[in-house]
Order: sequence, then structure tokens, then C-alpha cells
Amino acid sequence: MSLINSIKGTIGALTELAIMLLALAIAAQLLVGSGNMSFFGSVVTNVISLVNQLGNAGLAGLISVGIIMWLFGKK
Repeated sequence: MSLINSIKGTIGALTELAIMLLALAIAAQLLVGSGNMSFFGSVVTNVISLVNQLGNAGLAGLISVGIIMWLFGKK
């Protein structure tokens, strides 16, 4: 059972790191501009595209957002 808890802890830590890097990439791209961000790419454009896709999906998109929020809020 300790192996499963260790794996869950590692996955949780990696997810938190990914969210922090996403926030850093968004802030950096907004400050510097997308043309100067070769490492991060076009993060803001990708996030906007994801939000538009979920918004165009109607009820299914709303349910998907709810599930995503539940998964990230769960600790």
C-alpha cells in the first residue's frame, strides 16, 4: 500500500509543478509577448483555444469543466 501512496504523492507533486509552470508561462507570455517566448510557445493561445472548445461543447463542455475542477480540487 505504501507504493501506491508514494506513486499518488509523486503524481500529485508533478501535477502541482505543471500547474505552476503553466502559470509562469502565461505570466511571462503576457509580459514579454508570444514572439519572444520560444521555450513556452503560444501558451495563452492554447488556453484560449481550450476554453473556446469547451464553451462550444455546450452542456458536455460544462460537465467536463466540472469534472476537471473536481479532479484538481481533490486532495
